[in-house]
Amino acid sequence: MYSDLTEQLNVREKDGLKRHRQILQGPQATHVTIAGREYLAFCSNDYLGLASHPQLIQSACEGAQRYGVGAGASHLINGHSLAHHELEEMLAGFTGFPKALFFSTGYMANMGVVTALMGRGDAIFADKLNHASLNDAALLSRAKLIRFPHLDLNVLEQRLTVSKARRKLVITDAVFSMDGDIAPIQQLLALCEQHQAMLLLDDAHGFGVLGKQGRGCLSASDDIDLHSPNIIYMATLGKAAGVFGAFVAAQSEVIETLIQTARSYIYTTATPPLLSHALLTSLKLIAQDEWRREKLVQHIAQLKQGLQSLPWELSPSMTPIQPLLIGESGAAVRISHALREQGILVPAIRPPTVPQGTARLRITLSAAHHQEDIERLTTALKKLAQSH
Repeated sequence: MYSDLTEQLNVREKDGLKRHRQILQGPQATHVTIAGREYLAFCSNDYLGLASHPQLIQSACEGAQRYGVGAGASHLINGHSLAHHELEEMLAGFTGFPKALFFSTGYMANMGVVTALMGRGDAIFADKLNHASLNDAALLSRAKLIRFPHLDLNVLEQRLTVSKARRKLVITDAVFSMDGDIAPIQQLLALCEQHQAMLLLDDAHGFGVLGKQGRGCLSASDDIDLHSPNIIYMATLGKAAGVFGAFVAAQSEVIETLIQTARSYIYTTATPPLLSHALLTSLKLIAQDEWRREKLVQHIAQLKQGLQSLPWELSPSMTPIQPLLIGESGAAVRISHALREQGILVPAIRPPTVPQGTARLRITLSAAHHQEDIERLTTALKKLAQSH
């Protein structure tokens, strides 16, 4: 009955595309233990080094004592706790929007927003390199999906101009997860305002890292206020924030519509309140610990300097996501394995996650890394390049 699945799995393994899970024997950190061996890791999204912060652990324990472990019900039945409510109010204030809504995951948040606001007769305009959750949400909405080349605003403008759709929504990553480049938000917003379109920004990899006090991509410039009513802002809380979950911030009418009609919010058990309680502490640390973002900037500069002479191209990213483009999937896997043998974890990212011919090592940096960690990685890559 499953022979076709077995064949597909064999083909995937032959092509170097089969993925394997690693079992961590301890907390997420820059140095992790797998199968009894310690590794230097450049593969988590714990950009600020908060995932195992003592204050967050203490807050989670306090939350468990106060609220128990499970929420026990969906938000609209009896699972919406004071911890959830306080977190949503804090997130709205932190990001500068009237209201915010807490979701279980970023995938569920994107799914909820797009399918609640868009349907038949509407049009969704999507960057070609958007995250899978945005693509899946657009397809599920039954709206017309119109894709445009990566960051090509001229093509986007042309397609917005000719569209006769009842409602228009532009969806894009703010920081692209596999390339580390940043969307031109000011120009995107101007186009959306001109064509009466909504703009959904997925800031999963910018929240906590970009902007004043880590408030995200919309606060990256002190001179321009980008908090337009056209914007629907989504960010995740399991990356730089170090915990779990996601949220959507927008105008009150949008948030209330999501509460009433977003299926990925309505038809699921609420997340454990203890996580929301821990996130209250996380937001305070994000705001006050500017040194974490400063350290990331230093790490990025050190890595770029150290990898200048390699035969592989380092993408021009100014975020903690630093992709080293290898090209062929097998070569990327071999280099990743060679680093692993030296006790360094850097994942090889291959199609279909990235386009054919653009397999890469996705190096992710954390404020918890040290200069000697970066130096160890760059030295290892230089030696591998000499034998490549």
